[in-house]
Amino acid sequence: MPGRPIASAITEFLAHVRLERNLARNTALAYGRDLERFRAYSVDLRGLQAASSVNTEVLTDYLGDLHDSELHGRSIARHLSSLRSFFRYLVDFGDVTDNPAALLERPALPRPLPRVLSAQQVERLLHSPGLGGARAIRDTAMLETLYATGLRVSELCSLRLEDLDLQRGLVRTLGKGRKERLVPIGDAALVALRRYLAGPRSELGGAEARQELFVNGRGRRMTRQGFWKLLRRHADAAGIDQPISPHKLRHSFATHLLAGGADLRVVQTLLGHADIGTTQLYTQVQSERLRQVVDRHHPRGS
Repeated sequence: MPGRPIASAITEFLAHVRLERNLARNTALAYGRDLERFRAYSVDLRGLQAASSVNTEVLTDYLGDLHDSELHGRSIARHLSSLRSFFRYLVDFGDVTDNPAALLERPALPRPLPRVLSAQQVERLLHSPGLGGARAIRDTAMLETLYATGLRVSELCSLRLEDLDLQRGLVRTLGKGRKERLVPIGDAALVALRRYLAGPRSELGGAEARQELFVNGRGRRMTRQGFWKLLRRHADAAGIDQPISPHKLRHSFATHLLAGGADLRVVQTLLGHADIGTTQLYTQVQSERLRQVVDRHHPRGS
């Protein structure tokens, strides 16, 4: 009914989500905490009583208050989500005609900086498989290729023999949106690929795998899951005591290139990024690493 008090509307909404929508207990509790904070602001601080008296301006001020309290952006976004659900419920039950939270924008969330391996860690990882057998030679070729090109793991596992141009040192791949790009392969990766193609691929059944470049022990195309497993195994053997993923090698490729003086636009092209803003994250990684070096070694660092 119109004019329902905010406090009772919140109580009834929470009962509704528990009983009617069968939300998980933790989700319902999160709604309760968020809306109790809103109740304290709107009723105790602003003196509002009816739910119908809350408009977009009130909610904008409330989100500003959350921001001023130094609440993390993700937490503010969650509060906004709770408010949208609450007022959507009030619209459905006729307490308000429009959802005042519907047009509010989620706060811009800072993108976490990519985590990368150091050059020394990468070296240990690349040398971990060794050359003792067909699988080890294949693993070395895959790791060298991934780090030399910055391919996504799906791109790496989808490579076919026809995608390689060993003479010119190039690999062709189809990225997101089926966009084709040519990526240079470094000398170390070329050596590893030639060694792999000289015999170990056939030993693994590659002769029956048609055109797939990297094959598993049954001669079938290496899957993303299979590569994840071998990557984790070699990372453990290399003494890398942090979470590892194929994408971390892609991040490391980009960060190490920029640290060596590569042009940002070139790195964007190599990675297949449509937006250079995505590539610019790696410059922030490099800046952060430099700051940490200064903090550790400068006599007046933190």
